[in-house]
Order: sequence, then C-alpha cells, then structure tokens
Amino acid sequence: MSFKELLDTLKDTSFILLLCHRSADADAICSAYALQGLLKRFLPNAVIEIGCPQGVNKPAKLLFEYMPITVNLKPNIESAEAIVLLDMNTVEQLDESADLIRKSPAPKIIIDHHAPSPDTMQICKVCIIDEKAAANCELIHRLFSQAVVEPNLNEAKALFVGIAFDTRHFALANSPTFEILAKLVVKGIDAQQTLALFALPIDPSERVAKLKACKRAKIVKVEGWIIALSHVSAYQAPAAKALVDLGAHMSAVAGKKNGKVELSLRCTRQFNEKAGVHLGVDIATPLGEFLHGVGGGHAMASGVSGEGEIQQALKQCLALLKQKIAKNA
Repeated sequence: MSFKELLDTLKDTSFILLLCHRSADADAICSAYALQGLLKRFLPNAVIEIGCPQGVNKPAKLLFEYMPITVNLKPNIESAEAIVLLDMNTVEQLDESADLIRKSPAPKIIIDHHAPSPDTMQICKVCIIDEKAAANCELIHRLFSQAVVEPNLNEAKALFVGIAFDTRHFALANSPTFEILAKLVVKGIDAQQTLALFALPIDPSERVAKLKACKRAKIVKVEGWIIALSHVSAYQAPAAKALVDLGAHMSAVAGKKNGKVELSLRCTRQFNEKAGVHLGVDIATPLGEFLHGVGGGHAMASGVSGEGEIQQALKQCLALLKQKIAKNA
C-alpha cells in the first residue's frame, strides 16, 4: 500500500483520528505525531487529532515535556470521518473503545509492524503492515519517502525517539533501521543528547518486581531450552526481559490488572530462530483465544490479556510452547 492510496482514502474527510493502543508508548505516539505532520501538508483543512483513549505509559509522558505533541485522552471516536490505528494489530488493544471503532462507519486504516490480526484487517479499508520493521516509526518514515517529503526537525526527532524506544536503544535494530536513523540524524539531531533526555531512572517498584519475578520463577527445560515462568503484580514486561537477560531462552511473566490476567512474553533471537517459535503468532495469539481475550506481538516480544487465573495462563503458555517446540524439533 502506497502513500498515494492512503491519501486517496483520506482526501474527502474533515476529521481524521489517529489512535494509539492502550498505555501508548513512544513508538505509537511518535508515529502518530509524524504522520499527523505529513498528512497536514496534503490535507491542510482537515482536523487531524491524536487519540490515546487508554492513556500513555510513563516513559512516553516525557515526550510532552520536550516535543510539541498534543494528544486527546478522550477522543470522540463517533465523530471521526476516518480512523487510523497505529502500532496495534487488533482493536482489542483499545479495550472498551474497540466496539465504538467496529461500529463506526468511518473508513479504517491500520499501520502496524506486528503480526496482523485477521479480524482487524477485515474491518480496515487500508492495511500498511510490515512485520520486518523494527518499529512502527519506520513505516511512517517510509510514507514520508513515498510522498517525497522530508520530515522537519521535530518530526525527525520523533521518528528517531520512537525507533530508539522500540528497539531497546537499537539492540533490536536491523540494517534498514540504521539506514533510516542515518537519514534522520543528518536533520540535525544530537543522538546522545536526545537519548539522554528520554532516559528514565528505574522506578524502585520496577526493581522490586524484577527481583520478585526472579525469586518466584519456575524453571523448565524443553528440548534443551530454558523456559522461565513467573508472576508479579506489575511491571510484567521489564520482569520478563530481566529473566531473559539473566539466562532464560524464553520467559513468561503473568499478573492481574482490573480483574484480567496479563502476560508478557520475551525470548532470545537464538530461541526464535532455532526453536522456530514466533511469540506473537505461535504463543500469544492462541493463548489470548484460550483466555477469551487478545494476544499478539513480535517474534521475540509479545503480550496477552484475558480472563482466568495466573497459574492457568502460565500452564497453557507452557503447553503451547512444548507443542510448538516439539513440532519443530
């Protein structure tokens, strides 16, 4: 899908809503901000709003201190004449807003770098998806290139920051990612200073959560792979990453929030490639279905939210892992 086709879908609309997923991160918000700037060049009379109906995460809040980004935490979805879903593979990531989006007669567009959800793709008129992109901001930069438009300094900085956050400060970046970063830096970005601005000290509660996850971890060996399963009440994603950093090939950390069970899954590149397990497609998606919820994500990082109990969710996660590993062995 090209920028021209995207523009053709939006050209007769006067209110375009750019929606970010729950607890929107820097990649989602920066994607929306840069896309907003790009579209305004071609649709100067349209109102183009960034909506975060389920809020933003703590690191992303720093964006509002250092960049001219404005988001609406209570966007009027019913009034939107076009809806763009950014950095999410399913509308379920918008919780109670999901039904409003499905019912809306407005054309829907998805721009995402996760494994696509068939249900969401069915309701979208335009789908711009590339799982190989390390960050959603890469897809937005690609649209700039197709439009033959150079991002201004703030847009370039947003794209740079979004990529930095989603690649763990470039640890997950690939060759195309570095090519984009090089193009952004020449706009006048001081890479070291920019990264330093958005570097958050680790919250004491996060430190405790990581340590508790390690203490509670159940270690299981599956065909020689070390799997770590644990649970904490918050910071499941950092805890899952910590277990992998400590030596697990794959980790799953569960917790409960607002009555729902949530899991964060992480693995090493070696596990993904040699065990042949895509966490988003092979584990998170079926686990989300099992929990009557939703799951998805990347090959080496994914998440799940649904109904049920923590131990039940972890047990099913392990069962899915064993089944997939055995199939590929």
